[in-house]
Amino acid sequence: MIEPFLDLLQYRFFTNALLASVFTSINCGIIGTYIVSRRLVFISGGITHASFGGIGIGYFFGFNPLVSATVFAVFSALGIEFISKKADVREDSLIGIFWSFGMALGVIFIFIAPGYAPNLMGYLFGSLLTVSPGDIMMMMAVTVLVSGFFLLFYKVILFISFDQEYARTHKAPVQFINYLLISLVAATIVLSIKVAGIILVISLLTIPQTIANLFTKKFGNMMAISVLIAFLGTFAGLLISYNYNIPSGASVIMSLIFAFIIAKLLSILATGIRVRKTYLDGTEKPNSY
Repeated sequence: MIEPFLDLLQYRFFTNALLASVFTSINCGIIGTYIVSRRLVFISGGITHASFGGIGIGYFFGFNPLVSATVFAVFSALGIEFISKKADVREDSLIGIFWSFGMALGVIFIFIAPGYAPNLMGYLFGSLLTVSPGDIMMMMAVTVLVSGFFLLFYKVILFISFDQEYARTHKAPVQFINYLLISLVAATIVLSIKVAGIILVISLLTIPQTIANLFTKKFGNMMAISVLIAFLGTFAGLLISYNYNIPSGASVIMSLIFAFIIAKLLSILATGIRVRKTYLDGTEKPNSY
């Protein structure tokens, strides 16, 4: 078991994929905890699909699609945040508009791009084994930004995640922090596309956090556990993707779902044991009829 894995480390594409798994797990573990706490899953889904417009623009003008997608996603996220606060437009309607606009724009630019139409399977369903050194550098840069930002503004982010009005009463720059956070959310989402794909990346931002939430309610602990679970799921998905030649996104998400089922069963079992122990100790009696 160990020897075949060590043999794989001799290949550059596999070490790139492994590094991508590490950076993506850190980013998604931290940002995903914020998304779940703020109930921003739907917004994140809109940003994910809107980023496809940036991919199309990148192909048309000859840019790195991930760079153009990141820029497009950040502006889409800021647009949703700004317009929903300043204009009389419902946030869910805005998300739907940006979602459909980004997808339509991406399809148009890819269709009119000169030359052969690119293979979009890697962007739609993930292609962890095709991560390039440039992608690794971008992921590492975002990891430094996300980790540093959350370490520096941890208390403010904690207040904003659960009670924005309380944060405002303590003179916290809530709106400014919100803009920075939504930009980091967008960047994290786009740079996770190579791992899980546009269609499945939102699961990488929610499933590890849901598993972590079964065992802890503390914000910081959820982040740490989510990072660990995300890495284990991504690493397992990487091995499955390599061995069976299937899209990495599907294999990563299926690994995480399998982990969620096991964690949920363990949580139910632990609750049952705790209730039984409490009853046998005589500290709590069942209702009598």
